Amino acid sequence: MKIANTFITVADDCPASHGAPPPMRDGVPSLARLHYDLLTTQPYAYDIDALNFKVWRLRNGVSEADADQHRAAFFSKGHPCMRASPLTKRYGFGAHYDGAGKIAVYPVESAAYDELLNAPGNKIEKAMRNKRAPTSAQPAGARPRLRP
Repeated sequence: MKIANTFITVADDCPASHGAPPPMRDGVPSLARLHYDLLTTQPYAYDIDALNFKVWRLRNGVSEADADQHRAAFFSKGHPCMRASPLTKRYGFGAHYDGAGKIAVYPVESAAYDELLNAPGNKIEKAMRNKRAPTSAQPAGARPRLRP
């Protein structure tokens, strides 16, 4: 099922109050940094499948010429949408899927973020939380019980 006309807001427990580029890790781009670089330099160029496959190729050193031989194996498994991206969960970006399912990201403090949040044609979804919310039987800050 293709996601379209949807705006993913930052997670309820997102630690960022404004959008910040994810850091590099030992000079190597993390998954979050790859998402950020692709979606900010080429907004609305990728749908979620193309984005996930491109990131996988970059992380695994698979060239464009060899992509077709890996495509079937890659898509034989499910892959997360932008609700699970570190950009929306940790780094303060909302993700917008346009009518064609192509994605762009917007910092939470931007006017564009507010416009997309209030646009009548968009379905609004929250990014996944980073941590499980406490249940009514488990007070905030309590540790989960371990099985004996």
